[in-house]
Amino acid sequence: MLNYLWAGMILIGILWGTVNGTLDEVTMGALNGAAEAVSLGITMLGIMTFWNGILEIGQASGLVDWLAGRMEPVLRFLFPRLEPNHPARKHIAVNMIANMLGLGSAATPAGLRAMKALKEEGQDKASREMCTFLIINISSLQLIPVTIVAYRSQYGSADPAAITGPALAATIISTAAGVIFCKVMDRK
Repeated sequence: MLNYLWAGMILIGILWGTVNGTLDEVTMGALNGAAEAVSLGITMLGIMTFWNGILEIGQASGLVDWLAGRMEPVLRFLFPRLEPNHPARKHIAVNMIANMLGLGSAATPAGLRAMKALKEEGQDKASREMCTFLIINISSLQLIPVTIVAYRSQYGSADPAAITGPALAATIISTAAGVIFCKVMDRK
């Protein structure tokens, strides 16, 4: 479905450029956009490689395990039915730590492993723990918006980190709303 949407928007843009006599501008915009996407992709690749490396060092040094242990009260509150030694707990903690650092792409592998560990054998629908985990992820849990700061830096912002305060306020509100929703739904 999304492919049809994108194809439709591209076709409308080309038709609009043809009708208005600005097809050259549409073509140049597409080429400039492609070049900018490659440049931004290389920048983001460097940032993600750096943070994935830091995350790997943290796992090898035991820092991730230590942080996951410190997150136990939060995990117990969010996932009260999940046993303390459940294999998904560490993956959930790693995912949440990476998300808090604003490293959504680095958090994805741990999130996928957590969902796989949370899947109950023979069940075709999501468990409460899976839903809670998904809602927490959707709420954009992050303390440091590294990706947005990188984008702003790439595009020449005078103060790329100026977004940190508003982003922190937004994540507090969205995560609190997500947690409240999960707790209300758990009571039903």
